Amino acid sequence: MAADTAAPYLALLGENDSTLKAYALQSLNGVVDQLWSEVANSIIDIEELYEDESFKDRKLAALVASKVYYNLGDYTSAVKFALVAEDEFKIDESSEYVETIISKAIDQYIALKKSEFNGEEVQIPKQLTAIFEKMLKKAIGAGDLKLVLGISLDAYRLDIAEKIIQDQTKSDTEENVLSLINYALNIATSTIDNTGFRAKILHSLVKIITELKTPDFFIVCKIIVNLNDHALATKLFTSLLESTETNAKLTAYQVAFDLVNSASQELLDKTISSLDALNTDGSNTTLTKITKILSGIPTCDFDITFLQKNNNTDIQILNKSKQYLDGRNSIFHNAVTFENAFMHAGTTDDSFFRSNLEWLGKATNWSKFSATAALGVIHKGNLSQGRKILQPYLPGSSGSHYTKGGSLYALGLIFAGHGRETIDYLRRHVVENGAAAGTDEVDVILHGASLGTGVAGMGSCNEEIYEELKVVLFSDSATSGEAAALSMGLIMLGSGNETAQTDMLSYAEETQHDNIIRGLAVGLALLNYGREEQADDLIETLLNHQNAILRYGGAFTIALAYAGTGNNKAIKKLLHVAVSDSNDAVRRASVIALGFVLIRDYQTVPRIVELLSESHNPHVRYGTAMALGISCAGRGLQAAVDVLEPMTNDAVDFVRQGALIALSMVLIQQNEKTFPKVTQIREQYAAVISSKGQDALAKFGAALSQGIIDAGGRNVTIQTENSATGTLNTKAIVGLAVFTQYWYWYPFTHFMSLAFSPTSIVGVREDLKIPEFELFCHSKPQFFDYPPKVKEKTEAVFERVKSAVLSTTAKAKARAKKSQKIKGEDEMDVDEKSHEKKEDTSSKEEEKSEEKSEEKAEDEDTTIRYVKSPYKISNVSRVLPVQLKYISFNKEERFVPVRKFRGTGGGVVVLLDKKPDEAVKAIKTVRQLNNKDAPIPKPFKIEPTKGEMEE
Repeated sequence: MAADTAAPYLALLGENDSTLKAYALQSLNGVVDQLWSEVANSIIDIEELYEDESFKDRKLAALVASKVYYNLGDYTSAVKFALVAEDEFKIDESSEYVETIISKAIDQYIALKKSEFNGEEVQIPKQLTAIFEKMLKKAIGAGDLKLVLGISLDAYRLDIAEKIIQDQTKSDTEENVLSLINYALNIATSTIDNTGFRAKILHSLVKIITELKTPDFFIVCKIIVNLNDHALATKLFTSLLESTETNAKLTAYQVAFDLVNSASQELLDKTISSLDALNTDGSNTTLTKITKILSGIPTCDFDITFLQKNNNTDIQILNKSKQYLDGRNSIFHNAVTFENAFMHAGTTDDSFFRSNLEWLGKATNWSKFSATAALGVIHKGNLSQGRKILQPYLPGSSGSHYTKGGSLYALGLIFAGHGRETIDYLRRHVVENGAAAGTDEVDVILHGASLGTGVAGMGSCNEEIYEELKVVLFSDSATSGEAAALSMGLIMLGSGNETAQTDMLSYAEETQHDNIIRGLAVGLALLNYGREEQADDLIETLLNHQNAILRYGGAFTIALAYAGTGNNKAIKKLLHVAVSDSNDAVRRASVIALGFVLIRDYQTVPRIVELLSESHNPHVRYGTAMALGISCAGRGLQAAVDVLEPMTNDAVDFVRQGALIALSMVLIQQNEKTFPKVTQIREQYAAVISSKGQDALAKFGAALSQGIIDAGGRNVTIQTENSATGTLNTKAIVGLAVFTQYWYWYPFTHFMSLAFSPTSIVGVREDLKIPEFELFCHSKPQFFDYPPKVKEKTEAVFERVKSAVLSTTAKAKARAKKSQKIKGEDEMDVDEKSHEKKEDTSSKEEEKSEEKSEEKAEDEDTTIRYVKSPYKISNVSRVLPVQLKYISFNKEERFVPVRKFRGTGGGVVVLLDKKPDEAVKAIKTVRQLNNKDAPIPKPFKIEPTKGEMEE
């Protein structure tokens, strides 16, 4: 029976006899959870007993003190006394007290270990380490290896994590070991926020993987991308070529394709140089093929082949926009230009321009620049023909300087991230015109050349190009300086180069041009892409700067430095700026930045920004829309649409614009089956464009949205994460970050094209040819269909009205029927037959109605389900990200993927050909077709006509 009071036991604490004190403490330990409020009055006496070193049961006194503090809610003191209680604190005891103390103790241990790793002088109590290690030992005994891995890495105890994985390699299957390694890799890339420790974990995992009997080179590929380590990439390829495995060569090709999709241009360039050094005479054909794949040329060729082959653009939508948006107004001309560029992105179909030369001729000045640059978006990835297509508009032609500048920008967009073939040509224009900046003509050409160089050389970290762009910057011309500043950041993307950072920040504080300051602010953000805590000093400098444009840059620096990390410190900082800064642009930027930081935690974004979407400040509301568009891009998230929909009716035009654009980003590649409201939203875009009462900015947003939601011939999505490697899609994130700058400068809108990822599966053989074969999709095809095209309204056809029947005619017919009576058995036969016929037709009608109800139920079902009987799709088909998990290869067929297809990544899939000696029909790529001297499309002029000039 529980005691009603602790008074007798507390009285014994004052006795001289240590045996009585020990008895009192043992008794108190049993009742302290019920009578803690009474025991708390004597806490000083209990603490004194612990401090008395001559007292044999002092550890028990510490345990009682810990429990009192626990019940008082003072967890710090509770943990402190639990630690010194040592063995008296039973780690195996199943109680709320023990669980809480262990949890708090681990938190303390983790915090201390983190400080220790960062070089701070800290003392970690031995008892704290003991509790931590005991708890891990208990979890290992229970078989919770992933839990132990997670906690040990969180506590910076790489030694424990390594030991667990190495012990498993001796006792478990390699498949289970690789599962553990993958888990550790996911924790390192998504949870660990210290870049130095993350690198340490990744290097350790590579060492463990390479020591396995059958190493998983695809996991190593993920690690290479995260480390951006070209030496490790070179080592991986040489290991594969030396391997005795049957499919090692094909694995090397698949790894190379994966790297092209997710690695930086710097990593690819340096890996190519290293492999070329090992193959100077070109005798190793496998190495030659690997370097060819790493150049990105085959991937671009497969992508544009897919986009051209499956182009499903609804030209009616575009024609309607052109009809309602007057081309003489530059904002509307730009709107249709961008809509066309996005709809045909990568498809190489520029027929809309050719069919509308009169409309195109209405473009003036910078509209002409954007219209020419649109060719770069349309032909994006067309590396073999890009230069030839743009030849009539490039410098040296007879066109205007806006056309020439736009064509240089277009050339950069065609070669975005794969600029080896064209970078020298673009650089030449930067160097030739750099010193002459200041005149209108030269500035426009320099603007295009600088942007083109930045996009083509993105992430190459080439210091020579950086210096050439710096010359343009230092000429202090607003037009060319802005482009040069931004491109300096693009070239040095994620490098954190201190010299570049100092140069750019110093010049931003010196120049008087807002355009240049803004270019440098965004350039500094790009420079610190993915650097996390290493960018903190610059972030503080920018956010505390008196110049609002540099504070704006500070918000974008947080966005890109902490992109996809979900870092709480970064989120708090952005939310603080969003509600406290005196400048609207800074507040807008800080809310947009939330979208970038929470890319991986996109489901939490609608909840976080819901209140901000109702802010009194329209700039904050606009920022909310864009944050949702960026974080939930391509996800079709209902919660995001619920926040955005009311904003499409906002009182402020630019908020409506942002909401419309964001909706298109969220709902890209959704159809009525997967997201029933998508039809209504598409109709809303058309209604905004055709409405005379809508503002120009809202119409611009609606036109842009139509282009985005149907981008790339309805065959691309916006993916901010690489599903195959689990890494962030750098090109997409950079594209979205620069796209948001269209607020100030419309030509930046074209950067959205960098975020477009083709949704395809392209199976290729060892010879890099695309064989014709079929795959299976285990679901209903209607979930992945293209949205229906807009139907043209047809004129009403009047039906002929039936002739009136007179009552006299009806009576005459009735009399005739009566006179034709059938008698006897014949009449009976007729009745029976008609009755049978009636029954037969009614049963058929019932069957039909059942079939219809089944079809209706199937139509109303909006849940994608796995079905055993699949339908077939051909190679180089459109496969949506949600569809991938339902795709399978027939193991009995001739072509199977070299890597086990787990339904996580599409794109290029290297195939093992089981019958390599047999002939196979291959699909010709755009490059192969063009190599057969196919005629180059005829150039067209976008100058105004003579009549228009006279007007």
